[in-house]
Amino acid sequence: MMMTALKQTSSRFSRLDRTLITAVVLLSSVFPVELFSNTPPAPKGFDGQYSGKQGQVLVVKVKGEEQATEVKGTFLSRTIPFFREFRPGEPTGYVGLLGIDMQDEPGTYEFAVEVKQGEQAKQLSFNVLVAKEKFAVEHLKLPKEKVDLDEKSVARWKAEQQLVQQALAENSRLKLWHSHFVEPVNGKRTGIFGSVRIMNGKPRNPHNGEDIGAPMGADVAATNDGIVRITVDHIFSGKGVFIDHGLGFYTMYFHLSEVLVKDGDLVTAGQIIGKVGATGRATGPHLHWGVKLNGARVNPYSLLDLPFKNGSTPAATVATPTPGATPNPQAVPVKE
Repeated sequence: MMMTALKQTSSRFSRLDRTLITAVVLLSSVFPVELFSNTPPAPKGFDGQYSGKQGQVLVVKVKGEEQATEVKGTFLSRTIPFFREFRPGEPTGYVGLLGIDMQDEPGTYEFAVEVKQGEQAKQLSFNVLVAKEKFAVEHLKLPKEKVDLDEKSVARWKAEQQLVQQALAENSRLKLWHSHFVEPVNGKRTGIFGSVRIMNGKPRNPHNGEDIGAPMGADVAATNDGIVRITVDHIFSGKGVFIDHGLGFYTMYFHLSEVLVKDGDLVTAGQIIGKVGATGRATGPHLHWGVKLNGARVNPYSLLDLPFKNGSTPAATVATPTPGATPNPQAVPVKE
């Protein structure tokens, strides 16, 4: 009789255990955070490590994710959109161009990437080491009226800046560029991107583009496909063209003697958009070639080193993973 009672008790406990286990499984699917609140999140940089100097462009690819509806990243409060890329014989994936601004402070920062699939989303985390670039110091002597502006000129400059900000306020949601990038003019590279400019003995803002010395009237070409967002004739930059290449990527061409396109024109890589000049604040004929990538001012010559040919996915990599890192197999760090 005692054995029968023990069996009945064991049976009741077995049924109770099964009931409790079933309840835990159901609750864990609905309230995973509450049940496993002590589970630590993945550490920052779990999915890969990247590095680059001030003014460089890093290429980041997230492999797979065929069903993703949107992939975007955040780096130093700047939004980095990703675009779909295909390459024969390789898994499909999404590519993002991460620009390191010329004045981003050296250090290690998180590049957080969100991959959306309908209502669901997953997070990837990369560490990006920003290394200091050695920029030149440039001394310039200019006529006083081109450096120290009067009140009327200051008012004009502010109005011009506001006009440009309004024109570039909304980024094209489509990637307009393709294939490789071209140098806009044949000439002498000055290599002064990011240089500290001392004008008439006073320090000014660093130079946010590259100057290319070329003869007056030389052809200036669009570096890639895009749409002319705005043409200008400004007090500092002179006659210029802003081209929107999509997804927050813009190129600028300043000090032109002639502008051969108008607002809203579609242009292709290599198309002549203007002529070299010395308009605005310039000491001689040259082209100021600038790039802004999702708010980051980057060296335009870094575009020529990007591993895109004929629209294919980069075969090389930008930014080598740090030794000892444990990268996620879904993410492929790439090296320039």
